[in-house]
Amino acid sequence: MKNYLIVLFLSGFYGFAQEVALLKYNGGGDWYANPTSLPNLIRYTNQSINTKIRTKVINVEPSSPELFSYPFVHMTGHGNVVFSDSDVLNLRNYMLSGGFLHIDDNYGMDQYIRKEIKKLFPNSNLVELPANHPIFQKPYTFASGLPKIHEHDGKRPQAFGIIENNRLVLLYTFECDLGDGWEDPEVHNNPKEVREKALKMGANILNYVFNN
Repeated sequence: MKNYLIVLFLSGFYGFAQEVALLKYNGGGDWYANPTSLPNLIRYTNQSINTKIRTKVINVEPSSPELFSYPFVHMTGHGNVVFSDSDVLNLRNYMLSGGFLHIDDNYGMDQYIRKEIKKLFPNSNLVELPANHPIFQKPYTFASGLPKIHEHDGKRPQAFGIIENNRLVLLYTFECDLGDGWEDPEVHNNPKEVREKALKMGANILNYVFNN
């Protein structure tokens, strides 16, 4: 199954246009937050690093078999998250079979998502990714690691990961809010240079997903 998924992902990336998905989770949190962020990121990467990704983002539920059609799944929101047993099994199998989940705390998700991540990988701990991790190195260099996009609680931005079989399968970005930086400029009135940092970091994430 793993080899099949990798072939499927790569054939889509290097040949026909690929699709990415947004996770439609349960629990009451606003999974639909930042509606312009992923389309803007896709347009940016298609232009800047020559990806071939459709700008239409698909909403996918954690327990759906359709999850396995997308090499990259993004998750965001401000509130509660609950994964059912079937969600946990499907999400874990998805990641262990070659899929990648990016969770971007849009402020307020942290207290809920950490326990759900533990349900996904009970025998693994979130580890903070060092600044020399490949995800910060190309195509754009972030010498200090994850950039700060929104103030939130004034803490430093942190990128955490779950690593299985020497592969980063889950990325959790905290105190950063990349998704807000990807949104249309008028939504948050971020300076151009801040949006550019967010988009470049997003490009690094997609580059990592499709090339590792």
